[in-house]
Amino acid sequence: MEESMVVSNAKSNSKTTQELAKEGQKHLEETIEAAFQILSSMNDELCNPALWSTTNAPDSNHHHMDITSSPLTGTANGALDDARHRYKTSVAALRAVLTAIPNSTKAKSFELGSTGSGSLSPADDVEIDKLEDRSSSLRKELANKNEYVRLLIDQLRNLITDISTWQSPCSV
Repeated sequence: MEESMVVSNAKSNSKTTQELAKEGQKHLEETIEAAFQILSSMNDELCNPALWSTTNAPDSNHHHMDITSSPLTGTANGALDDARHRYKTSVAALRAVLTAIPNSTKAKSFELGSTGSGSLSPADDVEIDKLEDRSSSLRKELANKNEYVRLLIDQLRNLITDISTWQSPCSV
C-alpha cells in the first residue's frame, strides 16, 4: 500500500492544483460514502439481536447457539470490514492529494517565474484598467446610494417621532 502511495505522490506532483482539487474531491466523496457504509453496517449489526451477545447462550432447546455460525454475522462483518478497508484506502488517497497540493503550487509558481511569461499582455493590462475603473465607479455609486439611504432612514425616524408624539396620550 505504501508503494502505491509513493507512485500516487509522484503522479500528483506533476498535476496542476485544479486537477488535484478534483481528485481530492473525488476521494473525499469516497471517504464519506465509506464512512456512511461503516455506520450502516454497524447499525445493521446492532439492530440484529442475534449478534448482541458475544458468549454462547443456550437457546430454548437447551442447545448452545454459536453466533459465529449465524448467516448474518459473516455478511454483516464482511460488509463492515469491506467498508473499513475502503475508508482507509480513500483517506490515504485523500491525504496524498492534500500533501501534493502545496508542491504543485510551488512547482507552478516556479514554472511561471522561470519562463518569464509571468507578466501580462498589453490587452490584459487594458482589460484590468477597465475593470479597475468600473470597480471605482461602482464604489462611488454605492457610497452615494448609501448616503441617500441614510438620509431616508433619518427622515423615517423623524416621521416616526412626530407620529408618536401626535398619538401620545399626554397633552403638551
